[in-house]
Amino acid sequence: MLLIFDWDGTLIDSAAKIVRCMQCAAEQAGVDPLPDEPIRQIIGLSLPQAIAVLYPNESSALHDEIRQQYVRHYIGVDQTPSPLFAGVAETLHTLRDAGYTMAVATGKARRGLDRVLEQMGMQKFFHATRCADETRSKPHPQMLHELLDFFVTEPAQALMVGDSCFDMEMAQVAGVPRVAVSYGAHSIEQMLPYEPVACLDRFDALLPVVTSIVDLGLPPIVSEH
Repeated sequence: MLLIFDWDGTLIDSAAKIVRCMQCAAEQAGVDPLPDEPIRQIIGLSLPQAIAVLYPNESSALHDEIRQQYVRHYIGVDQTPSPLFAGVAETLHTLRDAGYTMAVATGKARRGLDRVLEQMGMQKFFHATRCADETRSKPHPQMLHELLDFFVTEPAQALMVGDSCFDMEMAQVAGVPRVAVSYGAHSIEQMLPYEPVACLDRFDALLPVVTSIVDLGLPPIVSEH
């Protein structure tokens, strides 16, 4: 089975950092910073798409200025990586040792993902990664199509794990079963319309879900709610 993970909000607790950097970027670009919640709702999109959603009435030039300021702020604060969510390291170790193929599909740019993977020594877990600046941004399914093609895997033999509606919609369109986690950017209630096969409050609860799918050959409906 191919296990595909979102990054921010699923594996790593970076929402507060993203929110603060977007607010600082807006201030530096001369526009009013938005409250925390609207910014949390765009986590998972590519940076240009996220800025366009947050500031739909501003010019492309201002969007680009916000983007540049965001990158500058984020690189500055990301010298200390955000922490992994509880249970992530142990679960990834277990899945790797069990022989699962694992990948990342993220709204981050390639430069940012490579930097944090190296900082945290996490390259060893993932056999491939896809980033928003080298393919189509979520919720378009191209990231998943590319990973499925790379591993010569049918959609039903993969599992997408994410914390946002963008992850769920991307997987649904690609025909990939999906697991929603409750501790990230979007609530479980927001993700339920995309019919996740499991809704989890803890990352380590993924292990029995994966085992059940492999043993039964069918995605179970699992919820901690």
